[in-house]
Amino acid sequence: MTTSTSEIIGILGGMGPAATADFYTKLVSMTPGSSDQDHLRTVIWSDPTIPDRTDALLGDGPDPTPWLLDGSRVLREAGATVIAIPCNTAHAFVPRIADHVGLPIVHMIGEVARHLTTVSPRIHTAGLLATTGTLRAGLYQEWLDRFGIHLWLPDADSQEREVMAGIRAVKAGDRGGAAATLDRAARRLTEQGAQAVIAGCTEIPLGLPADAVDVPLIDPALVLAQALVRRVRSGTTAGEAARAMYCTQYVTGQPCLPPSPQRRGLSPPA
Repeated sequence: MTTSTSEIIGILGGMGPAATADFYTKLVSMTPGSSDQDHLRTVIWSDPTIPDRTDALLGDGPDPTPWLLDGSRVLREAGATVIAIPCNTAHAFVPRIADHVGLPIVHMIGEVARHLTTVSPRIHTAGLLATTGTLRAGLYQEWLDRFGIHLWLPDADSQEREVMAGIRAVKAGDRGGAAATLDRAARRLTEQGAQAVIAGCTEIPLGLPADAVDVPLIDPALVLAQALVRRVRSGTTAGEAARAMYCTQYVTGQPCLPPSPQRRGLSPPA
């Protein structure tokens, strides 16, 4: 692989720390190369003090926007030329920071939506395991609807007792305890007809093995890593990257899809 000498990937992490470490491992594994020098230059800012994103979206905690903006600026000052955020729920706050960062952000959820259109046989219905904040913000619903993919969500009881319980278990270091609850939640979705299950929280792949589900388990962190590798291999210029702010045009070559009116209505940080 020929690595672009000008590209430096900035990882805005800490949400949570284990998920950030897992994402970097996936970025390394997705990078073709036979020596250290073939890999991507990367800056990681892992800040576990960022307030809980779900709590903020549910009105039960502080807005994490200032922390996300500060972390993005740290990455920019460290030399990053593009930002990746390996946290699904944090993408609800991307519109608040995108115009203030000065760097393009590869939108993980947009990349997952595009990835699903490439899966064969074609995916018409997907199930989503994610935080309650991600569900409440409608992040995946908005993107998958653009591509004509129907989305199944867990019922309220499964969401709290299985999905959120599994996510909390992973964050607490109990991956074995997470596996049983996440497996049950995934099976409920496939029984409803989901042709694929999106592991829409970066902790979920740490507690739910891919072979535990009898349909494709889509790992957004892996999809994001693949998108970053494509970006570097395509040799995107800085000018092209700036024009692609807050979209995935520079990765996929597809037209930018603007944020919905709901997303545009979010106010910028003070």
